[in-house]
Amino acid sequence: MGKSSPLTAIKVKRFVYNNALMLVLAVGIVVIAILNPQFIQIRVVKDILTQSAVKLLVALGLMFPLLTGGTDLAGGRQVGLAAVLAASMMQTAAYSSRFFPGLPQIPVIVPILIVAVVLAVVGFFNGLMVAKLSLPPFIATLGMSTIVYGANLLYFGMEPNSAQPIGGLRDDFTFLAQHQFFGQINILIVIAAVFVVIVWFVLNKTTYGRMVYAVGGNPKAAKVAGINVVLILISVYVIESILVGFAGVLEAARTMSAQASYGTSYEFDAISACVVGGVSLSGGVGKVSGVVLGVIIFTVINYGLAFIGVNPNWQLIIRGLIICAAVAFDVKKATI
Repeated sequence: MGKSSPLTAIKVKRFVYNNALMLVLAVGIVVIAILNPQFIQIRVVKDILTQSAVKLLVALGLMFPLLTGGTDLAGGRQVGLAAVLAASMMQTAAYSSRFFPGLPQIPVIVPILIVAVVLAVVGFFNGLMVAKLSLPPFIATLGMSTIVYGANLLYFGMEPNSAQPIGGLRDDFTFLAQHQFFGQINILIVIAAVFVVIVWFVLNKTTYGRMVYAVGGNPKAAKVAGINVVLILISVYVIESILVGFAGVLEAARTMSAQASYGTSYEFDAISACVVGGVSLSGGVGKVSGVVLGVIIFTVINYGLAFIGVNPNWQLIIRGLIICAAVAFDVKKATI
């Protein structure tokens, strides 16, 4: 038998690198299923998708600045701020420890809009520091992370709440994360799917999406081509903050409570999922489908390893190895 030709070996390598995510996911599922066959059931699939929903919104948001070569280390703190803001206005009238004792029962859309406006302002200043002041995104958003968390703690600690977990949330608010379609499909899965379609359409079928990729690929060339680079950079942070803010609202609805610590490290989970999903940290490269797979892979790992009783410390090590491997694959792919 003859040896494999160099061309065949290259094709195999390309297949492995181009389908690495699916291979990792498939191998992970197979290994966990062998160790515990009960992992393969519809209930587990629904649990994984439900647990992925909120973090998927955060990852989709983070994808926008990442595509321009930026990042946002304030994403997790924005989740916490959004959760506290929304929950503080959505308590039942009969709850004994209301955040605003005299606040009437306002429509659910009101706190959602307030959160969107507040978080859009945060995103605007993030974008302004990056685009106009030329601060490195890492530094600008790290500083904003501290500011947002401090502001959230001040708000959360106001009297009469005094930094107590916010509970007693109304049913029409928790509906956003607790409702089951046909008694089977959690509404969070549907909401996440809708946002996936919207973000995919914006990035792939609109002029704005093409400009985002162009700015991330080569800012100078984009500017020469007539693209308002400053406006694009500011806009991606505003969009990201609004998406992250809505994720915070859903997190409060999902847990039926809120406190300032919500969202801690969510930005790192989101960035990790994006990187694993093929979004380049240098900007200009990335697909929505890859981000979705990245989030699901990490959820499968977390859920699956807990399912078979793996020590949480080992889970962290495994996640770290996957992130490093994903970046190595991304670098190697360009040479094949």
